[in-house]
Amino acid sequence: MKIKKQIALFTCCIDDWGGSEELWAKSIPLLKDVLVTVYKSRINQQHPEFIKLKTSGVILTELQPEISFIKKSFRKINQLILKIATNRHLDDHAINMFYRAIKSTQPDLVVIAQGINFDGLKYAYQCIQLNIPYVIIVQKAVEFYWPYPTDRTYMKETLLKAERIFFVSAQNQRLTEEQFGQRLPNSKVVFNPVKTTVNPIPFPSTENGYHFACVARLFIIDKGQDLLLRIMAKDKWKQRPITISLIGSGLDEQGLMEMAELLHVSNVKFTGYQNDINALWGKHHALLLPSRSEGLPLSMIEAMAAGRTVIVSNAGGNAEIIRDGWNGFISESTETSFELAMDRAWEMRDQWNDIGKQASLYIAENFPVSPETDFANDLTQLFNER
Repeated sequence: MKIKKQIALFTCCIDDWGGSEELWAKSIPLLKDVLVTVYKSRINQQHPEFIKLKTSGVILTELQPEISFIKKSFRKINQLILKIATNRHLDDHAINMFYRAIKSTQPDLVVIAQGINFDGLKYAYQCIQLNIPYVIIVQKAVEFYWPYPTDRTYMKETLLKAERIFFVSAQNQRLTEEQFGQRLPNSKVVFNPVKTTVNPIPFPSTENGYHFACVARLFIIDKGQDLLLRIMAKDKWKQRPITISLIGSGLDEQGLMEMAELLHVSNVKFTGYQNDINALWGKHHALLLPSRSEGLPLSMIEAMAAGRTVIVSNAGGNAEIIRDGWNGFISESTETSFELAMDRAWEMRDQWNDIGKQASLYIAENFPVSPETDFANDLTQLFNER
């Protein structure tokens, strides 16, 4: 009987599910003769994606199930503060649980799926102690969030000893190297899977005005929706036939709603999460994404694939994709700069259909059809090399 290879995967995502989960989750069914165990501080066993994983034979293991109680206590605290407050007290226990688990099972490879560029390195470091090979996924690097001085030594060692570090943009790799003062030759840029095919969707009628969509978690530290509200509070934008849909949910939803009310912004709507990407872009003309930090936003790639004009900030890998006025519009992550990009786009609104088609063509020519297959092949190659 053939003995299966074993992969242990730890995901740092503190939400039930996030865009950072898509790459590894979609790659699992493509791995042949591999037993996968997913570790996470808390797992919502009722979430459709985890149900799907469990049905496919993936073992799900919670390292810190009591974190749910603490999250309730901190419900109104900003997510970044919550993450610090909970992780500082609970990480030691979760790390010990993870250490004991992989020591007992001795997986052939460990995958550390991070939300940013160092939030999972404590877990990867356990692999060094046990001489177990590991890879690291980096879904975002943040210019204003650097590692603590006391952590730099072990974190740098952990990055350098990884079999591979997968970044979702070259900018994230460069920023990580700068933050640690170290080139990372074991790095590779990968892409996340998208939820739509690369095919322009018919451009909606503008008879009833122009409809923008901001498709992002309502979390202003990263996504910057507050910038949009300040811009849309100005008379110039109130007088234009424009409606913006904030599509998503998150901890800052109530704060943004109250800000919109304070500024008398009536042409911005909160529509919640929407899963049908094609239906979304069948009703909207362009994407607005004023992010302060990113990896490479899936919502931008999906909008471009659907043939929509995108107006985004120079966060993460966006500038690696967007050529201003050709396949989208790009700005710095400030209110003034983003408004100027919106103005440039507005002046060219009669060309949005053509710009969107160019954007879709760019995605078709430059992005892999199945990033999850490429990632699965990378993991398989690492197995075969050992």
